[in-house]
Amino acid sequence: MGKIIILGSEKGGVAKTTSTYNLAYCLAKEGKKVLAVDFDSQANLSTCFGIEDIGAVPVTIGHLMMQRIEDEELPDAAEYIQSRNGVDFIPSSIMLSVVEAKLRLEMGAERMLAGILEPLKERYDYILVDTCPSLGSLTINALSAADGVIITVNPQLLAMMGLQDFLKTVKKIRGRINPGLHVEGILLTMCDARTNLCKVITEQVSETFQGQIRIFGSRIPSTVKVGESVYYSQPLVEYAPDSGACAAYQNLAKEVIADES
Repeated sequence: MGKIIILGSEKGGVAKTTSTYNLAYCLAKEGKKVLAVDFDSQANLSTCFGIEDIGAVPVTIGHLMMQRIEDEELPDAAEYIQSRNGVDFIPSSIMLSVVEAKLRLEMGAERMLAGILEPLKERYDYILVDTCPSLGSLTINALSAADGVIITVNPQLLAMMGLQDFLKTVKKIRGRINPGLHVEGILLTMCDARTNLCKVITEQVSETFQGQIRIFGSRIPSTVKVGESVYYSQPLVEYAPDSGACAAYQNLAKEVIADES
């Protein structure tokens, strides 16, 4: 039985999507069967996977969520799961914004995504879900479906403030909806060890959460290689396998897998 892990953050611009993308491929390189789910209406993860015209995709996660809301039968998985170089993925679209509005009026709205992903767990070792940078109904849905959550944080003051709010939401979801939800750890991204601010906030995160929440030993460095790889729709293991960022994501994959042993 596979494990659903979401990558989340209340703040945008913390490398959440690129971390989902690269972690998926690094887990696949370790021999794991991986499904990546784009659960953000901006569809940035779908773009990473090389989809140029999101509007032309016949079935996205937004369509599936709408079918769940309307109590319609979901199509066969082959109709909505795409694949690229050994990693399966479910794309997103702007329809997810419509879904978010409708969720506020639905009974049992928090478990809609769980109903889509639970049947797929037997097919995969890991299902990684990229979420939107907010604490709205879509993120609550993702947390309600997840077994674990990786919280991405870049070493900036505002990201640290958002981390506290995100952790409060996780605690509420665990207490009210999903008691099996576990914080996998805090992933520090976009780290520039040359700056004093990076050093100070990294130390602050370590001091604040040490012994309570794991802080992944893998820290993702700030590098243009990440942006370049996204531009060419290639994960770092393909585009820049010798880069420091690729090594960090490969180490992260090993840390995630080690939890299951």
